[in-house]
Amino acid sequence: MSDIKNASALSEKELFSPIAGDTISSEKIIAPRYSYWKSVFRVFFRKKINIFMIGLLVFIILVAFIMPYFWPYDLMENIMDAKTFNLSPAAAQKYFGGFSFKWILGSGAYGNSIMYGIVSSARTSLLLAVICAAINMTIGIIVGAFWGYSKRVDQIMIVVYNIVANVPYILLITVLVYIIGSGFWSFVFALTVTGWLSIAYFFRTQVMIIRDREYSLASRCLGTPVTRVISKNILPFLTSVIVTLLATELPSYISMEVFLSYIGVGLSATVPSLGRMIQQAQTAFLTYPWEFWPPVIVASAITIILYVLGQNLADASDPRTHM
Repeated sequence: MSDIKNASALSEKELFSPIAGDTISSEKIIAPRYSYWKSVFRVFFRKKINIFMIGLLVFIILVAFIMPYFWPYDLMENIMDAKTFNLSPAAAQKYFGGFSFKWILGSGAYGNSIMYGIVSSARTSLLLAVICAAINMTIGIIVGAFWGYSKRVDQIMIVVYNIVANVPYILLITVLVYIIGSGFWSFVFALTVTGWLSIAYFFRTQVMIIRDREYSLASRCLGTPVTRVISKNILPFLTSVIVTLLATELPSYISMEVFLSYIGVGLSATVPSLGRMIQQAQTAFLTYPWEFWPPVIVASAITIILYVLGQNLADASDPRTHM
């Protein structure tokens, strides 16, 4: 009987330990430290497809941004030699003296390297997507947060939105490109001058849903500045919404660039573009398929990779998936 009592007493000593008598120590709750982003990435990398997609995207980025510095692309490098025009991969390898990575996909209508053209064009598309998404998302989130929080700002911005939203986006971009030119930065300006407005409107509705919750009302009653209420009370609860929106924005700019360059409205002829390569090869995709299908495949692959990674990251950033 005494052995049982001693065992029970020992187990209590192991389970419990005395603390200091002050109030702060007695009210501390010991719990494992929680990191939101660590939990997000744990859920994200749980899917093996994400690891494969990231590896593929990193490979495309490295090739697109490093290779052109060592082997620059020149559309007109063989313009004076008509024998180099529209060569198949096998014919190009034979004509240029054996195997060469440069001619692995054949030559284009001007004797240009299809492989080098795709690499330089992929760099243009990725740069355009990242820059436009960064500008539109930053402006859209900031404006949308104040738009949804302040009723006075809402009265002004809703009028601006109704006016601008009724102008077709493609028509607006086309007019701007014709007015200011078709260079890279001109195209970025055309895509971002009003591109942030739809993001801000979407974000406005999300902010309006949570702006009147108890903790936000309490902060307002205590005189907390509007910027602090938005940055501390509202934006952290919309992280998954922001990531979801970014997941659709990044690939959409690549698709927009390809489409506009395809119809002749996008980037100028001096800027390598997947859309322009597709547009130049569309009339000969049956005769010279090696000029048409590689840029189509690369443009589709980049868009799909960005979309899948974005959607999976958006799912992982939802706190409900961390349970």
